Amino acid sequence: MKKTLLALTLCALAAAAPAQETKVGIGISGWTGFAPLTLAKEAGIFKKNGLDVSIKKIPQKDRHLAIASGDIQCAATTVETWIVWNANGVATTQIFQLDKSYGADGMVVKPAIASIKDLKGKTVAADAPGTATYFTLAWMLKKNGLSIKDVNVVNLAPQAAANAMIAGTSGVDAGMTYEPFLSAVRAKPEAGKIIATTLDYPMVMDTFGCTPKFLADNAKAAKALTDSYFEALEMIKKDPKKSFEIMGADVKQSAEAFEGSQKYLRWQDREANAKFFAGEHAAFSKEAADLLLEVGIIKAIPDLTKLADTRFLK
Repeated sequence: MKKTLLALTLCALAAAAPAQETKVGIGISGWTGFAPLTLAKEAGIFKKNGLDVSIKKIPQKDRHLAIASGDIQCAATTVETWIVWNANGVATTQIFQLDKSYGADGMVVKPAIASIKDLKGKTVAADAPGTATYFTLAWMLKKNGLSIKDVNVVNLAPQAAANAMIAGTSGVDAGMTYEPFLSAVRAKPEAGKIIATTLDYPMVMDTFGCTPKFLADNAKAAKALTDSYFEALEMIKKDPKKSFEIMGADVKQSAEAFEGSQKYLRWQDREANAKFFAGEHAAFSKEAADLLLEVGIIKAIPDLTKLADTRFLK
């Protein structure tokens, strides 16, 4: 009888115990477009959906190394970067789109530079090869009849590139950066001008992805990550003041300043995701892969059909 009561008690305790949360390490940068992920964590959305998420700020040039080492299982980055990572042997799969840049990424030049074509032979600050700002530079140059070989690239991260332009650093004629750092340049037009943004060249799009192993072993968690992102977007709509305050604090901006930065991008809801992955993602990936190969960032184009898994959007 005692054994029966003990067994029943243990069963009751087990039933009452909360389900174990799935641990997920996510690598991001301070880019404004990634902020809903921070909101999902800080507002308890991830936790509510059964996830124990740790978000780590890792420079884009190093994020794939963190994935390869197992330090993180998922990351946020630009669409073309996933191509680079897979081409270099770091298997990753995109599961939902985060944002599209609408002027949030740009090229800043010194007053004497009148056009992108004037950059031939000049020095441009951009992050390392394989990063978003380096690719954006290559894209803008190509659209203007130039290539990376026509300029001298000095490797500076987005914030450092913006600071170099604001400071009027000698020997740096242009810089590639993004929000919230681009807004710092907007506030000081005497330091230089924003000659081109993603309004002129709509090619910066961010997605969220994980390793194939994580997705295979944790399908429910992948679905929860996807749903949590969309819940964060709903929270921004319903309570923008609190949302901007939380997201701004993460990048050392006031709620008002963050609200200003986010106006230059569009977070992508579930409907926008469905449309994006219906054709635009594949078309852009093909053009991006060709350019990456052309400029020598990759040596071979990986299987582009395996770069996305959209089953978690449903």
